[in-house]
Amino acid sequence: MANSDDFPRLPSVDRVLARLAPATMVPQSRRAHIVASVRDQLATLRDRIRQGNPPTDAECHPDAVARAAMARASTRLEGSLRPVVNLTGIVLHTNLGRAPLAPVWLDEARDRVAGYCNLEFDIDARRRGSRNDHAADLLRRVVPQAEAALVVNNCAAAVLLTLTALARGREVVVSRGELVEIGGGFRVPEVMAASGARLVEVGTTNRTRLADFEAAIGPDTALLFKAHRSNFRMTGFVQDVDIGQMATLAHRHALPAVFDLGSGLVSPQGIAAAEGEPGPRDILAAGADLVCISGDKLLGGPQAGIILGREAWVEPLRTHPLMRALRVDKLTLAVLEAVLRRHLSGDLDRIPALAALRLSPQGVRRRCVALVRRLRQAGLPEGLHLDIVPTRAETGGGTLPATPLPSYGVAIRLDGVPEDVVDARLRAGGPPVVGRVQDGAVVLDLRTLLPGQQGVVARAILELAGNPGFHPAPASGIDTDDPR
Repeated sequence: MANSDDFPRLPSVDRVLARLAPATMVPQSRRAHIVASVRDQLATLRDRIRQGNPPTDAECHPDAVARAAMARASTRLEGSLRPVVNLTGIVLHTNLGRAPLAPVWLDEARDRVAGYCNLEFDIDARRRGSRNDHAADLLRRVVPQAEAALVVNNCAAAVLLTLTALARGREVVVSRGELVEIGGGFRVPEVMAASGARLVEVGTTNRTRLADFEAAIGPDTALLFKAHRSNFRMTGFVQDVDIGQMATLAHRHALPAVFDLGSGLVSPQGIAAAEGEPGPRDILAAGADLVCISGDKLLGGPQAGIILGREAWVEPLRTHPLMRALRVDKLTLAVLEAVLRRHLSGDLDRIPALAALRLSPQGVRRRCVALVRRLRQAGLPEGLHLDIVPTRAETGGGTLPATPLPSYGVAIRLDGVPEDVVDARLRAGGPPVVGRVQDGAVVLDLRTLLPGQQGVVARAILELAGNPGFHPAPASGIDTDDPR
């Protein structure tokens, strides 16, 4: 319960500001942020008093309030987007940005687009060009079955554009078993309905036959649609229509067959978990006219929606007014080109997401051994316990749900400190280290450790035991960035 005697202990805004640099030394633009941050900090302390958790005298001291306010002001100016060390073992972690981007790609993108560039300028002809041309050639080379390619801002946008351009006001036939939710509350039928198309659901949740599609085709049918169940599997008494059968039926009625594939596996080499997973090459080779994939899933690149297929069906999408609202910017195109070049060269271990998926369990364990050895060489504080444990990593991002990845992690326990507190301390660091809380420990799965992060993780672990100033040296003879 609030005690009114606690409120007078709080300093005034002017008293806190007096502890900071003189107003003449603070730029006016920054001063506004500082004043707002002081007020926010004092409001936080008042809320604590009202909630019966009054601050200490030390926390109410003007110097302490000033320090806390300056930290808030720094956050206000810097923004809230921060790097995070992902050691959850989830490679395509949607909440942590999905596919990580290699720094060299950003360097290449900077060199190409930091200043002016030929985003929509044909240099040879000295006339307006199209931003759609830049990644299209590389995409056609990566997926040679595609006559044409188009890039929008995500896969849901790719589906929305496709259905708006080809089926608005008309019917789209789809199996009930494929009207899935793709995460974050977004559902395929809702995205489809937003296009203005009328959905015609056929079959049942678990069984749909080709005859169901054929019976639904009528004069208002615009296309046949199939969605990949990328984030779940159905087993048992099930039946569905493969894309080859659907395409044959669609073409018999002069209709396009469209496949919302999502995951976008174009280079399956060395990814054991991807066995049996269809890719856009397979889908187009089977007869599909259009396939929609994500750029930031198994392609391993930036967020983007990529439409591949026959030129006759891509052209109406390219010229549709909605395309302008869904188009991507020059930075996305430059990074996408960078990752596509790695697919073309076969240099898959330079694509961080694919490197993590291709890494053997033994390779992950070697990373764990290197990290633990490094920490023990530094001298573990008393009460800090490390164990190497087997784990189950995941592809994530709504892909390959039935194929967990055998992996290894470092389990951390600190005497007298609950595991959720250990987890909170790791997340409070700079940068935050995010692992998994399980079996009374915090487990850091090193499958998702990126090059150059081992030292950051070692420092974060040592800081758990109150050794914040220690910076462990690299362990000799251990290549922690070896992807194998």
